[in-house]
Order: sequence, then C-alpha cells, then structure tokens
Amino acid sequence: MKTKLFLCGAALCALSLPAVAAPVAAAQAAATADAAAPVSELVAEVDIPYEQFTLANGLRVIVHTDRKAPIVAVSVWYDVGSKEEPKGKTGFAHLFEHLMFNGSENAPGDFFKPLKEVGATDYNGTTSFDRTNYFETVPTPALDRALFLESDRMGHLTGAITQAVLDEQRGVVQNEKRQGDNQPYGLFRYKQVEGLFPATHPYGHTTIGSMADLDAASLADVKQWFHDHYGPNNAVLVLAGDIDLATAKAKVQKYFGDIPRGPQNVLPDAPIPTLPARKDEVMKDRVAATMLTRMWAVPGVNSKDMAALDVAAGVLGGLDSSRLTDQLVRKEKLAVQVSAYNQSLAQLGIFVIQVIVRPGADADVVGKRIDQIIADFLKTGPTEDEVRRVVTKQVSETISGLESVGGFGGKAVALAQGELYSDDPGAYKKDLENLAAQTPANVKAVADKWLSRPTYALTIAPGARDAYQEATPTAKIPAETAAKADADTETVKGNRGPLPAVGKVADLVFPTIEHARLANGIGLVYAHRDAVPITLATISFDAGAAADPATALGTQALTLGMMDEGTKALDATRLAEAQERLGADISTGADADRTYVGIYTPSANLAPSLDLLADVVKNPAFAPAEVERVKGQQLAGIAQEMTSPQGLAARALPPLVFGATSPYAKQQGAGDPAAVAKLTRDDLIAFQQAWLRPDKATIFVVSSEPLATVKAALDQRFGAWTMPGTPGKKDFAAPATQSAPRIVLIDRPDSPQSLIRAGALTGLKGTDDMLAYNAANDTLGGNFLSRINMDLREAKGWSYGASGRFQTLEYAAPYIINAPVQADKTGPAITALRHDLKSFLTDQGITQTEFDRTVTGTIRELAGSFETSSDVLGAMQNIELYDRPDDYYATLAGRFRGLTIGQLDAAARKVLDPDKLVWVVVGDAAKVKPQLDSLGLPVEVVKAPVAPGGQ
Repeated sequence: MKTKLFLCGAALCALSLPAVAAPVAAAQAAATADAAAPVSELVAEVDIPYEQFTLANGLRVIVHTDRKAPIVAVSVWYDVGSKEEPKGKTGFAHLFEHLMFNGSENAPGDFFKPLKEVGATDYNGTTSFDRTNYFETVPTPALDRALFLESDRMGHLTGAITQAVLDEQRGVVQNEKRQGDNQPYGLFRYKQVEGLFPATHPYGHTTIGSMADLDAASLADVKQWFHDHYGPNNAVLVLAGDIDLATAKAKVQKYFGDIPRGPQNVLPDAPIPTLPARKDEVMKDRVAATMLTRMWAVPGVNSKDMAALDVAAGVLGGLDSSRLTDQLVRKEKLAVQVSAYNQSLAQLGIFVIQVIVRPGADADVVGKRIDQIIADFLKTGPTEDEVRRVVTKQVSETISGLESVGGFGGKAVALAQGELYSDDPGAYKKDLENLAAQTPANVKAVADKWLSRPTYALTIAPGARDAYQEATPTAKIPAETAAKADADTETVKGNRGPLPAVGKVADLVFPTIEHARLANGIGLVYAHRDAVPITLATISFDAGAAADPATALGTQALTLGMMDEGTKALDATRLAEAQERLGADISTGADADRTYVGIYTPSANLAPSLDLLADVVKNPAFAPAEVERVKGQQLAGIAQEMTSPQGLAARALPPLVFGATSPYAKQQGAGDPAAVAKLTRDDLIAFQQAWLRPDKATIFVVSSEPLATVKAALDQRFGAWTMPGTPGKKDFAAPATQSAPRIVLIDRPDSPQSLIRAGALTGLKGTDDMLAYNAANDTLGGNFLSRINMDLREAKGWSYGASGRFQTLEYAAPYIINAPVQADKTGPAITALRHDLKSFLTDQGITQTEFDRTVTGTIRELAGSFETSSDVLGAMQNIELYDRPDDYYATLAGRFRGLTIGQLDAAARKVLDPDKLVWVVVGDAAKVKPQLDSLGLPVEVVKAPVAPGGQ
C-alpha cells in the first residue's frame, strides 16, 4: 500500500479494511516476518567505495568508481544556503543558483545549451537552508566539458552577470515563488519557520525569500555574495561513475587548480530553540479540508538522536501502518491522511506531523486525539516490531535510491552530503548502522526528550486566503542601480579558450528483453539488472482511465484504493506491516490506457513479497463496511483537486480536446463526485472482474534475480489464476471530436498566478512512428531550451517554466501546452504562445543549431536515460503499449542520425495548428478576463466547482 499525499494533490488518501480472522492474519504475518532477510543483511548491501583528495586551493574531491554504464555524475556542493543570508537579503542563495545557470565568462549564454549538446541527464541545481548544489550526469567522453563548465562558473562567473541577467532571473525566481504560493496549503512553509524560529535565527526564513528582498537585490549585492561564498575552499566536488582516481586527479587539477581560494565560510550560530509554551495558530486558505500540524525544532544530521527521531516519525505517521494512520484514518475515521517526518538539516532539524481532517469531522476533536496519541507514544514508546519495520523500510528505500550515480538522490549525493555536513563522505553508512541499532528504549528516551517540549500547532482551515506579502508583478530596480544600469551591460570575455571537445559517445546498449509465459498464458517480459539487489515488478492490465464506466467516473480509482488496502487474509494495517517487514512496497495506479499493480522489493525478500502481491491482486476483500469510508476519502480527494490549479485544469481539458464521448475524456482525476457517492461494493467487484483479470494482464519485471527464478516464483503464485465472467472492452470506434477553439476561464480567486493549459488533436496516435514529431517538439516545447520556455521564462520572466508535448496515448497523441504565468501577464502570455507556435510552423522553422542539439544531444544522453531499473521497466511497458520492437531503444541512435531538418519541419507543420487549440485558464477572473477579451477567441467563465464532501 502506498499512502497518497493529500498535500501534493493526489486523488486518494490512506484507506483501510476491517480486521479479519486473527489466527489467519497472525499466521500469514508471522510467516512473512520469518521469511524476511535480516536488516543487517540489507544494511551490508549499502556500500559506496570512494577515494578522496584536496586541491591546494581547498577544493575537496571525492571519487566513486561505478562501471555499470559509460557515464559520470558530476556534483558540486557549495557550503552556502539561505541560513547565511542576513536580514534584507533573503532569497539570495536561491537567486544566485539561478544566476549560475546563465553562463560564465568562458561559456556565455545558458548553461543548459552545452549540457544538452553533450547528452547530459539529471542536470539541475537546488538550494536549501544549508547548501547550494549543481549536478549533471554526462557520457564519459563529455566529462572534460562538464568540468570546464563547473570550474568556469566557480572561478569565472561575475564578469558574465549583467543587470539584464539579474533582472531576468529575478523575475523567474519570483514566478517560482508565486507558483509555490498558488498551491493549496502553499503558505504553510512561511508559517512553519515563523512559528518555530525567531526572525533573527539563521533558519528563521524560507529559502525562496521575500519578494521585497528579491526586488531590492542589486548587481553589486549579488556579485559580493558570490565573492563571499563560492570559493573552491567552500565546495565539495564528487565524481561518481565511469572514472578512477588517477583520471579524476588529472582532470580536476587541470580545470579547478588555478581558481584562488575565497573567504572561508563560518557556520552561523543556530541553536535549537524551545518554545516557552505551546503555540496555536490558525490560518485560512482556499483548501478542501482542514490540516492540523504539530511541529518541533530538533537536532540535525550530526546528532546521535537523529536516527531515533527518524524512527519516531515513522512509528507515529511515516509508515502506512503508523499509529496516527491506524487510529485516526482507519479506526476512528476522523482523518483522510496522516504524515510525519523528521527533516534533518545540517545544524538542526524540524519534526513535523500533518493530519488532514475528514470533511465533516470536528477539527478540535481530531486535534485532541493527535495530542493523546503522541502522549501515549511518549509514555509507552514503540514496540520492537515497529522499530524493525521503520528501519527495514528506510534501508530498503536507501538501496533503491543508490542505483543512480547522480541526480537528486544517487551515490554522489550521499557522498557530498556526508562530506559537507559531517566531514565524512561515509557518513551515510554510519547513519544506517545507527538506524539499524535503534531499540525501543532509545527511541522512547529520545522522543520524550524532544517531543515532550512545547509544540507549534498550526491549523490551516478552509476559507478565503489570509493576506500575505506579495510584491508587485514586476521587479523594481533600486534607483541607484537603475542610474548605472547602462554600465552593467558589458560582459567580461574569458581567456580559457573554447569548450573542450566531446569524444565519441558509444551508442546505447539496452538490456536484453526476454519473454516467457506463465502456465495460464500471462505474458512475462523480463530484463536483468544487478547494479543493486532489487526487483521491480508491474502487472499491467489493459484497462486505464479509458475503461472507467462513462456514467460512473471514479469507479476504477475506488476499486484500486480498496484492492491495495486489504485482502481476505490481511486487513490494511497488517498488510502494511507485512510489507514494511520486508522493505517492500506494493502500489496501484492507472494512466489513460493501462491499470497497474506493482511491487518494489529487495531481491532477498522476493518470494514473501510476491506472496503479498498475489494476495492483493487475487484476493481483495472489498469489505462492505469499509467501502463507504474509503468512498468518503475519495470524495475528499476530489474536493482537493478542485482547489488545485493543476487539478482543475487536468479535469477540464480532456473533454474539450477529445470530445465528451471519447474514452480519453474520462481522464478527470479521481472521478465524478456525484457518481462516486453512489458506488457500491458490487460495482467495484464488477469492475475488478471485468478488467483486473489474467487474460488482460502482462507482467513486467526488472530484477537482479535470473529469469528462471523470477518465472518460477510468479508461476507458483499466478500460474493457475483464473477469473470468471466476460472481460471488459474499450470502444475507440468513434473518432475523437474536439471542441471549437475557445478559452475556458476557471475562476479561482486570490491566485497570484494563472495556469494556462491548451490542447489540440493532431491525428496521430501512440502506435504511429512518433520519432520525427517528438524530435521537432524538442525545439518547440520539449525541454528547458525550447522556444516556449525560453520565451516565457528566460526572455520575458513571466513564468517559472512552460512546455509543450505530444501526450502519447495508445489511440491518440494530442499536443498539450502547459504554462503557469504571473496573473497580470495571462493574456500576453497566450499571445506569445500563439506567436511562438505560428512562427515555428511558418517562417522560423528549426535552425541548424537547434537540429544539431536535438540529434546529437539525444543520441548522447541515451546511455544515461536508462540508468535505473525503474527507467528500464518504464521503457519495457512503452514498448508493449505502443507496439514497438524489443530493440526499439537500442536502434534509436541510428534512427536519429537519419533525420533531417526538412523532415522535422514537415512533421510539425503536418499535425500542429495553433488556431485549433482550445485553452483552459485557471486564475482570478477579476484580474484575468479583461486580458483575455481582446485575444479574438470566445471566453467562457466558469466558477471553480465545489465537490460534495469538500469544505
């Protein structure tokens, strides 16, 4: 079972089923526990060998060799985050992260261009309270270029920053802030730090900063910020992948060795505050349900108490079997979702409990029960089994994350964080060993020490959003800066020479796909991967949103919610506990064409994990007493969708693009609230028996275990599976019929941004050869450097990010545009988007530079695109869904080399027509409609709907 986070806009929340016969459940649970590999064995599997050295200028370098693919992760971590920002300069660290992507003295222009050209994957940058990092994974022959780029922005940056660059990125950052603020519960982050820390505390303001401080940032300010914090002696460089120590030493010395030291960062004083008394605050927001929180400031990553606090969070609300979930969601039916986590930062941490109150329940009663359950936990402590389950789950997740060499959470991240925060790249190992050594007594003692202190209890309740600090739509340049802006337009030209050449990058070697069949005919598609000892398996059913009953949208979502919440042998809590003991994770889901039940597990626990998967798939309980409760949770999820810009747009656009009668028009989130309210247990069983059956199933597996072992295990559990009745059938005989072009404006008051979503049919379907169309869209809307994004984000500063794509479905492939923009630029943004499309399709087709970047970059990035088991598993499913040959990905490089500019221009012009787009805008109608009335399209204004069960 996977708990869906209500805060993130997911459709469903935690579900449950009643207890079953105790002897049966106890016996199965005991068998699962006995079959689980010891946690010590799992911890032993987590190992990242490394070597390290330090340059004379203080740059610390860590090298990890991993030859599984011809790629190297480059990760640079700077010891500077928002906690270093003084009063009046909040948001500077994050603003500078953006500035460092806009070119340097020897590599002018956007950094994403040379990264795209070399085939980089997982490239980005992030800022937190404690650090700023930049990372990319590149083909081995492109390592020199990546190191040149990273060293140039470390040592040769400020000459490339002009007033225009600063103003541009200031606008982007402010739209990133608006985009976060525009979400349900989007103001929580501000209240959290205000409530826990004094305003003068280093952790007392958010990383995104204030609009006023961002407006006031001058060119001199940001250049001084760089000088003070970004020297090599304040940085850690990690190289992980297809590289060795000797090679690393030579290359790093070549590119970074001449950069002078800078001022040494000194950690600010950051004591762990204790509130003098409990603090209760209430804020209003346009949300579907009340959120109750309990928060404490606690120790950080270098405290011996961190592991115990991690376990406490898991027991209270971090596990699917957690105490708060079991009591408040399943038994007492007072909440629809619970979460708890211990956010460990470098110098302290934040322990958070969040509970979403069931619509109709008394929030005060729920709050008292939260406090009672916490008090009982502090009094009695966790059980040995609870501690083991948390530890096993967290170790299992760590193993999965370390399959990548880089990115947001791979091996390079673990090594860099350990060095930067703890002066020890191997800190990850010690943390896991400390976690595995936790006992109930220690967890109780540490939890009582920190969580018995006064809490900050913040309630976010439905209502008109409280006023909050919001700057004017465009940045204001201080007068003294504006006076000399003309002098700040010249950039310094570097003298390091051209970018290093990129050697020949080998074509992708995609894992061999093997096929087999179980005894009852279920197809098995298998690939072997042994970089980490895990198994991923997905049972894919030919169903999807297109299979949902047209008169009862949401039937599939409720069916899946009930299936993975309990079986005839194990209720929801015992099922969750059984998975946690194994470090396994069973999940369900659906897209437009397929419905999935999947599992992740350490391969050491493959057999007992498949026992659980088979029980979920073959024996869902659909307990009558629980259907109403779970239905109520789904209705709460629908209400949440109707408060979210993304949820509203996603529900509105499909019927407009495909026509109301198309099976693809059923892509409307968690469904129709009126229909869901009427669903019965019989409806769910009927859907399951029609669609989730062996004759509609294909099993996909990526595993460190051999095919013979996997097949035998699956045959034992699924080989004799049969299902009575007639299988369901989807009807795509009638062609989709798109609505006439117009703008549908969904009125969502108090929105600092507007979300623009547009779509049009193209005449294509996913089983067509989409290569040329997607390659053409690489230039138009397909990536960061696309014309749509570079126009709205980089040139105009109106958006944090805009894109266009072909939504590839089995029987259709419409073109979809997504562009969140600041509210006062909604109409101009639509005008700009239409202009971008029309010019691209007429007199400003793909340039040679854009074509070369697409073809060369895509070929080079293939090796890094299938680094993980989940990447491979997804590719295997696409091959089946779109009827591709098994060697489809292995032959992509050759097919890309055969493309021409003319082919791509012709492909785009054949299927795209901006005049056919139908537009959905989610925003504040009072501010937005006057901008839309002059665009020459009919404008239909509708109120954001309110679902039954919402507040």
